[in-house]
Amino acid sequence: MGFSSLHFNSLAVCSDFLFRDQRQRDKGIQGEFGKRAAMCGILAVFGCVDNSQAKRSRIIELSRRLRHRGPDWSGLHCHQDCYLSHQRLAIVDPTSGDQPLYNEDKTVVVTVNGEIYNHKQLREKLKSHQFRTGSDCEVIAHLYEEYGEDFVGMLDGMFSFVLLDTRDKSFIAARDAIGITPLYMGWGLDGSVWFASEMKALSDDCEQFMSFLPGHIYSSKQGGLRRWYNPPWYTEQIPSAPYDPLVLREAFEKAVIKRLMTDVPFGVLLSGGLDSSLVAAVASRHLAESEAACQWGSQLHTFCIGLKGSPDLKAAREVADYIGTRHHEFYFTVQEGIDALEEVIYHIETYDVTTVRASTPMFLMSRKIKSLGVKMVLSGEGSDEIFGGYLYFHKAPNKEEFHQETCRKIKALHLYDCLRANKSTSAWGVEARVPFLDKEFINLAMSIDPEWKMVRPDLGRIEKWVLRNAFDDDQKPYLPKHILYRQKEQFSDGVGYSWIDGLKDHADQQVTDAMLSNASFIYPENTPTTKEAYYYRAIFERFFPKNAARSTVPGGPSVACSTAKAVEWDAAWSKNPDPSGRAALGVHEAAYEETVEAKNASVMNCPPQKLQGGIVGKTATFV
Repeated sequence: MGFSSLHFNSLAVCSDFLFRDQRQRDKGIQGEFGKRAAMCGILAVFGCVDNSQAKRSRIIELSRRLRHRGPDWSGLHCHQDCYLSHQRLAIVDPTSGDQPLYNEDKTVVVTVNGEIYNHKQLREKLKSHQFRTGSDCEVIAHLYEEYGEDFVGMLDGMFSFVLLDTRDKSFIAARDAIGITPLYMGWGLDGSVWFASEMKALSDDCEQFMSFLPGHIYSSKQGGLRRWYNPPWYTEQIPSAPYDPLVLREAFEKAVIKRLMTDVPFGVLLSGGLDSSLVAAVASRHLAESEAACQWGSQLHTFCIGLKGSPDLKAAREVADYIGTRHHEFYFTVQEGIDALEEVIYHIETYDVTTVRASTPMFLMSRKIKSLGVKMVLSGEGSDEIFGGYLYFHKAPNKEEFHQETCRKIKALHLYDCLRANKSTSAWGVEARVPFLDKEFINLAMSIDPEWKMVRPDLGRIEKWVLRNAFDDDQKPYLPKHILYRQKEQFSDGVGYSWIDGLKDHADQQVTDAMLSNASFIYPENTPTTKEAYYYRAIFERFFPKNAARSTVPGGPSVACSTAKAVEWDAAWSKNPDPSGRAALGVHEAAYEETVEAKNASVMNCPPQKLQGGIVGKTATFV
C-alpha cells in the first residue's frame, strides 16, 4: 500500500469534523473563540524608493510565494513607502480577524504570524482600549500603544510580527523566544528593509538577508537588533534547583492544555516515541474539559507516518490504543519520498542533511492531514534539547558540559527542528504547536540541577529519566511502561531504517565521485562531504543561489544531532560523524557497523536518537 493509502478508520475523519462543525454553527457556537489568528505568512517592506503601482504589484507577487502558509485570504496595507502584507490561514470565522490588524485609529498597523496564548489575560490589562476583532494577535497593536517597544516579553506564545507606527514611520519586528515561527530580515540596494516568514519571499529582491534571531526585536528607532528574551539558562551557568517530578509534570500538562486553544479540527503527531506519546496522553486526558471539545468532541485524533513495518507505526498504534485516540496511519515508499525531495527543500529552505531526511515524511504526512480537514497539530519537538535526550548525551563527561550542551541545542532549535516542524506543516496550511517549548516549562526544566539529567546506568537512569519518571504514575498511568522507557529513535530513523539507506543509494546514483572530490571548489562554504549532502546542496542552490541564502544554513561536524563541541566527547565519533542516531556507536540498539558506515561518514548536522542505559530505551517524539 503506498502513501495514497490510509488506515480504514481515517476515512471518516473529514466528514466527522465537517458535520460536527455544521452542528456547532447551527447552535451559534462562535463568538470570540471563533476568531483566532493562525500560522500565516507575512511580508513587510519599509523605505522603498519606488512606491509606484508596479512596486505594489511586486509586493503582492512576492507575498503570493507565502500563500501555502495562509491559503484562505490575503491582506495588504500600504502607507507611503511602507508595505505590510499577510497571507491568512482562516479559522472558523473567515469574515473577521483578517490582517493586517490595527489600533483604534489605524495609526498602528501590525502583521503577525503565530498564536498568543495569553491574549485574554492581556486584554484585561487593556480595558481602556477598543478591540476591533476577536483575534488573539490584535493585543500586539494595543500593547505597543500602552507600553511602547518593551511589551514583547509579556507575550506568551509563538509569533513573528512586524509593526508600523504611521505617526512617525517607525517600525519594529520581533520573533518568539525559541524561534518556533520563522522570520527573515533583508536589505535592498535602495535602502529598504524587508521582513518575511520565509526566505523565498525576499531572496530575489534583497542584496543581503539573514535569519532573524529568536528572542530578539528589531527597532528602526534604535537601529538594530536587541535580545528581549533573557532567561536564567541563557548564560549557561549551572543551575542547582532540586528535581520535583510532580512540579515538572504539572508544568508540562499546563503547556499542553494551553495549546488546546483552538476552534479548528486538530490532532497530535504521534510517532510512538516518548515525547509525542506524552503530548498525546496529556492532550487526550484533558481534552474533554477544554473549549475545543465543545466543537470537535472529546476523542483526540492522532497521526503517524512510516514505511510499511516501521518502528514508529507499531509503537504509535500501541500508544493510540492505550490512550484511546482515533488513530490515522499513513504509509509512504522510499521512492515517493525521493520524488518529493525537491519540493521539500524548496519549502524548508535548508540543505542540512538531518533536516531534509526528517522533513520529507513530515511533509508528506501534512498533506494527508490537511486533506482530512485538519488545520492544527500538536508535536513533540524540543524535549531532547531540554533534557539531553539525544543518544550522544550518554557520553557527556560531567554535568557542566551536559548542561552547556543543552543550552547550545535550545539556542539552535530555530535552525533545525523548529524550522522542520513549522515549514513542513505550513507547506500544506497546517499549524504545528510545540508544548515542550513553552517558555514557563523551559525555564522550569532548565533550572533543574543537571546532575538529575545525566545518564546513570548504575542508578537505573536512562536519557530523559527526569521526564519519564515525572509521568511514571502507577495509580493512573499515562503510558505503558515499555513506551515510557523506549529508546529514542530519530524521526528520520523511526519511519523506517530503509528510508535513510534509500536516500544514500539515490544520492550515490546522482552524484559522481568526481563531483564529490571537487565539492570544495563548487561549494567552498559548508562544503558537503558526502554524496547525500552534495545532492541536497545542489537542489537548494537551484532555488536559492545567493551567498546570503546558503549562509542561513549551519554546518560543522555532528554525531546523532550533537553540536560540534560535543563530538569531542568520544574520539571514535570523529571517525563516523553521521546525522543518524544509529551513528551513536555503542549506544543505539541498532547502531551502524563502524567498519561499514565509516565509508559513508556524513559530516552534517542531524536529528535525534537516544541511548540505552540499563532500562529500556525510547524514541524521539515526532521529533
